[in-house]
Amino acid sequence: MVFTSCRKEESVLIEGPQGQALLANSTVANLMQRTAMNDGSDDNIIDQANCFSLAFPFTVVVNGMELTVNSEEDLDTVEDILDEFDDDEDTIEIEFPIVIVLSDFSEITINSLDEFETYADECSGENEYDDDIECIDIEYPITVSVFDTNNELVDTITINSDQELYFFIDELDEDLIVNVQFPITLILSDGTEISVSNLDQLEDVIDEAEDDCDEDDDYDYNDDDCDNCTTEGLADFITGCDGWYVKDLERNDMDLTDQYVGYTFSFDAEGNVTADSGTETFTGTWESSGSGNFITVSINIPDLSDFNADWTLHELEQYEDEFEVDLRMANDDELEFRSNCAP
Repeated sequence: MVFTSCRKEESVLIEGPQGQALLANSTVANLMQRTAMNDGSDDNIIDQANCFSLAFPFTVVVNGMELTVNSEEDLDTVEDILDEFDDDEDTIEIEFPIVIVLSDFSEITINSLDEFETYADECSGENEYDDDIECIDIEYPITVSVFDTNNELVDTITINSDQELYFFIDELDEDLIVNVQFPITLILSDGTEISVSNLDQLEDVIDEAEDDCDEDDDYDYNDDDCDNCTTEGLADFITGCDGWYVKDLERNDMDLTDQYVGYTFSFDAEGNVTADSGTETFTGTWESSGSGNFITVSINIPDLSDFNADWTLHELEQYEDEFEVDLRMANDDELEFRSNCAP
């Protein structure tokens, strides 16, 4: 067995493995490897392909602006450019050659758009089943002891990443018996940490978490903009300014924005909302519940029925000195408030 990744190894002679063994092709080994697979969906805003990712750095032209993408943080910059205007036609062009990283971490150089599309077409479509498990992560480093039944040699190996774990399990064979040093910490998609003390627990936790979240294997880069949103954060954001105006209001495929030019809105922490048209004042209520991408914002202004609904908080955003509260509904209705004063 040849280990090619950067691992710390210490060889000792012992009489045999102690404790529960991680065997090649066992259920728990397969679950661990699927958890360690390269997730190709993180950069879907660029490639719309779930089965591979683009190796950094690469260069794209976003709405006519050339940008070198060096990290996942730069993908947020791409999204900011796409979101800057609501009424433009967004375009992304990849400059070739690029390197793509497959789910097994193998790398392929792509020299043209046609070649790229050939590989992209082989991926599963949006939200279709795939082998990688994205709803749980393993906290590294983890340590394993490898016992070779042929020569009784044990290597103590420290594994520091998904890629190293994937290759390690891929290289297991029947002549090797592996003891995992516990406890190991697993991190669920909501940030919850679970400590497991044996392989049975490890298998159970991964198996239970496998389908326990939205793996975001779609091409809607806007559907996770509120991952870290809270009702408290929304309240702080929206109640700190009296000058909110309607940037966009669409109901039932009708653009109603122009009807509310000149209106200003204010929200307070007690759940009251006031709209001032310059000649009339309208009062109502607002409240929020939920967390993350599932925060519901209920607005009720009796004399302004166009605003009344249970909206989903889509995004809280700041563009320099301009602040935005973006609300959406499943039927594509949209309400966007903006303000030029800091909350």
